[in-house]
Amino acid sequence: MPSELVVAIDRMIDRLRMLHERQLPGEWWVERDGVRSGEIVRPLGRAGCYVPGGRATYPSTACMTVVPAKVAGVEQVVVCTPPHPDGTVSPAVLLAAERAEVDLVVKAGGAQAVAAMAYGTESVPAVDRIVGPGNVYVTAAKREVAGDVGIDSLAGPSELVIVAEPPASPDVLAADLVAQAEHDPLAATTLVTTSEALAADVDVALEGEVARAARHDVVAASIGRARAVLVDDIESAAEVTNELAPEHLEVWVEDPRSFLGLVRNAGAVFLGPHSAVQFGDYGVGSNHVLPTMGTARFTSGLRTSDFVTISPVVEVDAGALAALGPEIAAVARAEGLFGHARAVDLRIRGAQDA
Repeated sequence: MPSELVVAIDRMIDRLRMLHERQLPGEWWVERDGVRSGEIVRPLGRAGCYVPGGRATYPSTACMTVVPAKVAGVEQVVVCTPPHPDGTVSPAVLLAAERAEVDLVVKAGGAQAVAAMAYGTESVPAVDRIVGPGNVYVTAAKREVAGDVGIDSLAGPSELVIVAEPPASPDVLAADLVAQAEHDPLAATTLVTTSEALAADVDVALEGEVARAARHDVVAASIGRARAVLVDDIESAAEVTNELAPEHLEVWVEDPRSFLGLVRNAGAVFLGPHSAVQFGDYGVGSNHVLPTMGTARFTSGLRTSDFVTISPVVEVDAGALAALGPEIAAVARAEGLFGHARAVDLRIRGAQDA
């Protein structure tokens, strides 16, 4: 492995650990009028991480999925990743998984890998939650096993919305659109702008960027579906953004922090001309496993809390039983659940007789 790549992966893992440590929910307790209540936080027993390997190699996804699981305290973390035709796995993926402290790497991809992690095999342990992006077959498999095992989300093609106004650079905007397009022929890229001239300039710049793209066929197919949305003002740009609820939102306007106040639906947001989406792709302040297909309206990207369970705990003393018990029993009777009420009434009587 090139030494500069080893260093880059190690530093990415360090950044991801710091980020995900901040996300870990904590145990809490409160005592009031004879009732002690709170929540306990427990890590999952096993987690399965899917690391794609079809069109490209993704050591970053190994880091993004394994690190939050380990930070959460998951006992065993399994990575499934498709091998190359010769049966080997990308050294970069193996390095990233090893440095992230994975417990097992399985050379398997596609729906069969999801099934193995969901139900277990002789060599693959059944896990409690499966996370990580994949192709349409992986996504379909995750949908099938959801309920038997937890999943993070049903990931679709990658998405980018750029909200921009002059003097944003058309060349850089075009490069950003192409960068997102090289993920997948179905990747969705959108420019939202108040300037018709800027949209036209980006369109021209895209011709050159697509022509020089290393993954030309993929990029050309994706950019062929790209769109520009012309709006009257910044408020309208925010309305379009919230309607699209994109995986990635790049904001290149005069006051990006003010625009952030208008944003309701986005997987991850990148503010200002220097904040390329690629910083989030590689662990600067963000996990890159993010909601797609408009699901940012109701869900968030992968985080540490996805690898724990939170259980409420209640402890009632005799005084609280006497004070609150009749209220609880009254509500139970109103709902026709007389067994519920009796279970409380018997406790009240027992405490009174003691």
